[in-house]
Amino acid sequence: MRVIDNVNATVKEDLLAGIRRGSKLSIAAACFSIYAYQELKRQLEGIEGLRFIFTSPTFVTEKTPKAQREFYIPRLARERSLHGTEFEVRLRNELTQRAIAKECADWIRRKAIFKSNVTQERMMGFMTVDESTYMPLNGFTTVDLGCERGNNVYYPVQKTEAHENARYFLTLFEQLWNDKKRLQDVTDVVIDAISAAYRENAPEAIYFVALQNIFREFLDNVSEDELPNEATGFRESKIWGMLYAFQRDAALAIIGKLEKYNGCILADSVGLGKTFTALAVIKYYENRNKSVLVLCPKKLAENWNTYKGNYVNNPIAGDRLRYDVLYHTDLSRAQGTSNGIDLGRLNWGNYDLVVIDESHNFRNGGAVSGEEARENRYLRLLNTVIRAGVRTKVLMLSATPVNNRFTDLRNQLALAYEGDPGQIGQKLATTRGVEEVFRQAQKAFNVWSKPPAARRTTDALLRMQDFDFFELLDSVTIARSRKHIAKYCDTSAIGGFPERLPPLSLRPRLTDLDGAADHNAIYAALMSLNLAVYTPSNYILPSRRDKYRDLSRRGHESLTQQGREEGIAT
Repeated sequence: MRVIDNVNATVKEDLLAGIRRGSKLSIAAACFSIYAYQELKRQLEGIEGLRFIFTSPTFVTEKTPKAQREFYIPRLARERSLHGTEFEVRLRNELTQRAIAKECADWIRRKAIFKSNVTQERMMGFMTVDESTYMPLNGFTTVDLGCERGNNVYYPVQKTEAHENARYFLTLFEQLWNDKKRLQDVTDVVIDAISAAYRENAPEAIYFVALQNIFREFLDNVSEDELPNEATGFRESKIWGMLYAFQRDAALAIIGKLEKYNGCILADSVGLGKTFTALAVIKYYENRNKSVLVLCPKKLAENWNTYKGNYVNNPIAGDRLRYDVLYHTDLSRAQGTSNGIDLGRLNWGNYDLVVIDESHNFRNGGAVSGEEARENRYLRLLNTVIRAGVRTKVLMLSATPVNNRFTDLRNQLALAYEGDPGQIGQKLATTRGVEEVFRQAQKAFNVWSKPPAARRTTDALLRMQDFDFFELLDSVTIARSRKHIAKYCDTSAIGGFPERLPPLSLRPRLTDLDGAADHNAIYAALMSLNLAVYTPSNYILPSRRDKYRDLSRRGHESLTQQGREEGIAT
C-alpha cells in the first residue's frame, strides 16, 4: 500500500507510469472531465477499455425520485463537469475545449462505456487499473489527478496492489457493473453531451449559452432588493453623468455589495477616480433619504467640503449633496466643534452610510481590556457609529493600503459586519467562517515568506491560498489597476493612460561664458584654502601653547565651580 499526497507525488504521475498498453480501467466517480482525459491522453489511447460508473444519477433518461437530497455534487454540476469543473477555469480559459472534446468523444466511441447509478443509494468512488486500486476518488478530474489545486486542504489517495486485497474492489466493481437494477447505460448521452462542445451552432445560440454559463451563479444569487433602485433617479444626477464607464460599473457594484454584505472596500489604484465613484454612491443613498457621514484625514477635508458646497469650482453643485464631513481624529473627541459640527450634540448613531476615506488608517482594530479602558478610534467608530442607532453601511476607500498582516484587512472588513462574523458568514458562499479564512490565509503567507526571494512570487502565494479567501475578497472588495481597466473596460471616452517616461540625468554647466570656472575648478580652489581667520590658535608660538592650555583649563574649572555655588545658593 502507498499513500499519494497529490503534493509531492500526484495520481497523474503514478498513472503515467502504471497504465500500459492493453490495461483495463474501471472508475466509479461522481463526475468525468475531458481535461482529465487530456492529461492522460497518450496512455488512455493504448488501453483495452474503460468502464465508468457515475456514482450518482447523471445523464439518466428515466425518472429518478427527487425526494432525497442530492449529495456531493448536484446533478447539473455533475453533468456540466464534462466540459470542465469550477476548479478547471484556467484550462477552460485556454480555449482548447473544442479540440479536446472532439478527441475525447472519438476515444469514448472506441474505448469507453459509461453507466450511471439510477438509485438514491450512495456509492463510494474508486479507480482500478489492472489489479491496482486508487481510493478515495471523488471524480475523474484534473483536481483528483493532482494537476490542479481545487479547494481541498488535503487530498491523499491510497494505492493498493492485488496482493493487498485490491481484488476486493475489482470484484465489487464487477458486481455493480452487471447490476441492471442499479445502473443504466448512458454512453450515448455522454458522447452527445461532449460533442455539443464542438458541434456547429448558430452564433445567437452560442452567445446566449455563454451568457447563461458566465452569469449562472450570479443570477441565482441575485435578489431585487440588492440591485440599485432605478426609481431614485440617480442616473440623472450630475455626478453620474461625469463618470466614465468603468467608474459607473464600480458604483453599481458597490451599491450591490453594500445592500447584500453591508460593506465594501474600493481599492482602485491612484488616479482612477475613487472619490467621484464614492460621490455617485452617496448621491444614490441621499436620493433614498439616507443620512451619510464622510470620515477622512484632515488634509483631504477641503475636497469633500467642496463637492457638497455652493462653490463656483464645484462641478456637481446641482446635485446638492448634504453629507457631513468629519476627520479621523474627531473619533477621539467627545466635545468641541469640528468642520462646523458640534461633536457634543452630534447623533453619531443616526448615519445610514459611512464613507471612510483612507480606510487603511483603521487597520489596527482595537481591544478594550477592563471597563475603564479608553476606546481607540476604531472601537469608537464601531461602537458609537456603526453598532449604535440605525443599521449602518460602510464604504471604505483605500488606494495605498499598508497591510503588514491579513489581520489588517480583516479589521477593516469587520467594520462592515459590526465585528460579528456571523452576520456576514451566512451571506458568503464559503465553506468556513471569516475568522478561519483569514487565519488560513495568514498561515499560507507565513509559509510562503520563508523560502528565498526568488521563490516568493505572487503566483506562488496565490496558489497557496484556497478558494474561500478569493470568494471573500470578491464578495466585499473592488480593486482594479490601470492595466486592468485598459484591458477589460471601455476606455474609448478617456483614451489610453499616460506612460511614465524614464528619468533623464542632466549635468548643466554653471555658465555659458568662455573661460569661466566649472564645478571642478571651484572645488579645487576651496580645498586649497586653509581658512586661517577661523583658527587663530594656529598663530600661537609653540613655546606658549601650554600656557594657553592651562588658562583654558583653569577658566573651565572656575566656571564649573561658580555654577555649583550658584546652584547651592539657589
